Amino acid sequence: MLVYLLAISFSGCGVYTQSGASIHPEAKTFSVAYITNKASIVAPTLSQTLTERVKTKFINETPLKLTNEIGDLHFSGKITSYVTAPIAIQGNQTNALNRLTVTVEISCENKLEEDKSFTQTFSNFTDFDAQSNFAAIEQDLINKICDGMVQDIFNKAFINW
Repeated sequence: MLVYLLAISFSGCGVYTQSGASIHPEAKTFSVAYITNKASIVAPTLSQTLTERVKTKFINETPLKLTNEIGDLHFSGKITSYVTAPIAIQGNQTNALNRLTVTVEISCENKLEEDKSFTQTFSNFTDFDAQSNFAAIEQDLINKICDGMVQDIFNKAFINW
């Protein structure tokens, strides 16, 4: 009985997906503009990787359809920072670990619920062995960082965390 009452109380409030996403019932489409790289250091694959991962996440975890036009929800953004820095100095004053940190500014224009539109900065990082060949592991690091950022963007847009 309690489950039935909860189901009735949530009906009409929006579409809820298995991922926990809450979407306006009239929302049918989303669009993602290419996320430009404005960081002082430019990783050649970062913009494309992040843009495509946002699209893929939203396609897989919402009922919305991707459109090339401006969708009911439109996402745009820019990469503002791409930085590596030492984080673990050993006793002999050598660096043991480095951290790659990427920061993006994402805007979401929600045409159906303007109060859910936002512009927010998201940042994510991953640590790696300082002795590693950075060029050899850079794409793997970018993939890890993008996965975390895409989840954060998804949560903000659809779960409102």
